Amino acid sequence: MNQINQVQMKEKMIPQRYLNRTGGTLSIMNKLVLAGILLLSFSCAVDNEQTVTNFTQLTMQDEFDTDGAPDGSIWGYDIGNGPNGDGWGNQELQYYTDRPENVTINNGVMIITAQEESFQGSGYTSARLLTKDKFSQTYGRFEARIRVPYGQGIWPAFWMLGVQDSPTEIWPFIGEIDIMEMRGQDPTKLIGSLHGPGYSGGEAISKEYLLQNERLDTGFHVYGIEWGPDYVNHYIDDVLYNQITPEDLPEGADWVFDNDFYILINLAVGGSFVGSPNAETVFPQTMLVDYVRVYKYNGLN
Repeated sequence: MNQINQVQMKEKMIPQRYLNRTGGTLSIMNKLVLAGILLLSFSCAVDNEQTVTNFTQLTMQDEFDTDGAPDGSIWGYDIGNGPNGDGWGNQELQYYTDRPENVTINNGVMIITAQEESFQGSGYTSARLLTKDKFSQTYGRFEARIRVPYGQGIWPAFWMLGVQDSPTEIWPFIGEIDIMEMRGQDPTKLIGSLHGPGYSGGEAISKEYLLQNERLDTGFHVYGIEWGPDYVNHYIDDVLYNQITPEDLPEGADWVFDNDFYILINLAVGGSFVGSPNAETVFPQTMLVDYVRVYKYNGLN
């Protein structure tokens, strides 16, 4: 499926009243209206035992309205196959680049493309974008509207890492918040996790969410967290499906989520989490990102 067809399918997921009749894409005014509706949705009812806070002030947003390369004032890139050449610690198979073949903005969405090709010793290429040294924040609501791909060995993710206080401070001591990751071969299952010292990798604090009568790859969904002192809430669309607090950690483990974190968005190929692609995996694979928005933490309601 080509990029234009994918964007057109994305537009079908947007209510017609928010589409610009002359161009078929969201106008700036209509996007503001839609943002207001999304803000109202944050007040949805949840279990009384779960912490819900107030997030109304935007601190960062990228609507991907300008075709071409992503905004360099917001996004940088991880390049290569990991600092140690080990597939970023996960045995991933792709080589990350900043080429337009692997990441570009077209018709209001950022398109991350995984290609099957021989490049710098790897059999695949893709892209991994991050806001490190450009934007980071402690607490808040972090969300993105994404359409994920489908296929064995495909691994899309929207996640966060803690800012290092010193060059010697390394993962998992800096902390990791996985807002969204999924296995491409399992298109009805979403996973949200926290990683830290004593609860990382296969021992992360995680919860899965299963879609009913729907697949993650057939449309856009809003993936987000609401994060405050001593809790992280995971959302898909208007559904709060997971809350993690210090009480959920292993005995004696440290809560490392009270400092600035930055954002990452990537599309990996292969790795220990998903396994390798097989003969049925189609390339290229694309991950479409409609927007990324971050809101300030305003305290408890």
